[in-house]
Amino acid sequence: MMKACIFDLDGTLGDTRESLVYSVGLTLREMGLPGITNEQCISFVGNGARYLIEHSLEAVGAATRLEEGMEVYGRIFDENCTYKVEPYDGIMETLRDMKDRGMKLAVLSNKPHRQTVKVVDAMCGRDMFCYIQGQKEGIPRKPDPAGIYHALKVMGEPLGDCLYVGDSEVDAVTGRNAGIKTICVSWGFRTKGELKAAGAEYIIDKAEHLLQFV
Repeated sequence: MMKACIFDLDGTLGDTRESLVYSVGLTLREMGLPGITNEQCISFVGNGARYLIEHSLEAVGAATRLEEGMEVYGRIFDENCTYKVEPYDGIMETLRDMKDRGMKLAVLSNKPHRQTVKVVDAMCGRDMFCYIQGQKEGIPRKPDPAGIYHALKVMGEPLGDCLYVGDSEVDAVTGRNAGIKTICVSWGFRTKGELKAAGAEYIIDKAEHLLQFV
């Protein structure tokens, strides 16, 4: 039996599209720039806030304003990171089932750490996870496996007794880099085709299907 499970956040535990699209839109508007499509915005999600803003600005021909964009987005997203955020169907029930089985649960996200904690608290409460980690200094962002190793060290569990669950090519590569059993979900920000192309070995369509791996 698995003893722990580490989850990605955006597109895996919760539908955070509205918060990201809304915050990027407000950022571009405040900077006096044209908007981008929702599809463009979501395609830039998964590699951290800097990647998101860098590619959003490139899409509107304003790549040279990255530092300004990061300052504006940081302020706006901190105020709106929980905007219309909801856990996906079956997620809360599955998390409770896993906890009832004695598993330790954690979150590892490329979202900035402060906003990661705020979103997890808003969706799931403070007691669901024993460890929450967003992007912060000292730990490289995914797909570097350092975040997984650090989370496991904090939880006191070996790599072989833990699952990693995510929704994107970044997560598939992160799991492979870490050498951890990785489950990708089809309800998030990437298609099954994109996940398979990234080398995903296991793809599930419903949250409760995760229980077959524990």
